[in-house]
Amino acid sequence: MILDHYKFNYSLTRNSNKPLILFLHGFMGNIDEFDEAIKLLGDEFSYLTLDLPGHGKTQTFGGDEYYTMESTAQALIELLDELKIDKCFLVGYSMGGRLGLYLTLHFPERFLRVVIESASPGLATDKERLERIKRDSQIARKLARSVDKKDFAVFLANWYKQPIFGYIKNHPEYDRMVENRLQNYPLKLEKSLLFMGTGYQPSLWENLQEIHLPLLLLVGEYDEKFISINKAMANRCKFAQLKVISDAGHNIHFENTLAFVQKVRSFLMQST
Repeated sequence: MILDHYKFNYSLTRNSNKPLILFLHGFMGNIDEFDEAIKLLGDEFSYLTLDLPGHGKTQTFGGDEYYTMESTAQALIELLDELKIDKCFLVGYSMGGRLGLYLTLHFPERFLRVVIESASPGLATDKERLERIKRDSQIARKLARSVDKKDFAVFLANWYKQPIFGYIKNHPEYDRMVENRLQNYPLKLEKSLLFMGTGYQPSLWENLQEIHLPLLLLVGEYDEKFISINKAMANRCKFAQLKVISDAGHNIHFENTLAFVQKVRSFLMQST
């Protein structure tokens, strides 16, 4: 079993017979990523949250291949088997959203409905992928030099200057979010970026029309790059609906938690 190469740090909360949501965090996130959203969702659902490889307290054993999307996806399915979770909802953010799309395409029988927040199906051409791998390698080197907490904090400050994040630095809880990110280990994040980054992952663009599960695509109004990407995704996927969330950039569930929860609850409850 590929799961033998992982020791996932996870939290499973079962609320009577309520349907379960598997949450997948983004790059530099961790098991706590969706805590505020889960508080608002309350006991309407059951929840499985975890640290993805390279993040938090999850451990991988073996080579770098266990950081890839393909291996991680297979391990997550085996974890669901181990926990006796036959079917569940899936909510994935950014990197977790890309992983969520991969799971949806390769293991559709395991999911009821899927929410993808601020994510893409990868890059369509070899040229784009090679350019992104080169860029991610440069970022990875910066991470590798940021083992000191002060240097890591500088890295994070620069990371959140990216246009996709809109006005996230103005959020009253921004410092708390950064402190949470600082709990990760830069050298493990480096491996995640290199082996499950957008450039390294397989492109899913040509497979989107194969998705037959109800799919909700969420993007923030300030995240113009991902609005464009998700419009193209929605055009290719017959069962997808796209919602643009106000007062948010890339990290919708953090910047506008209430709107995020309202959209997720409404979409998931359609099947109950």
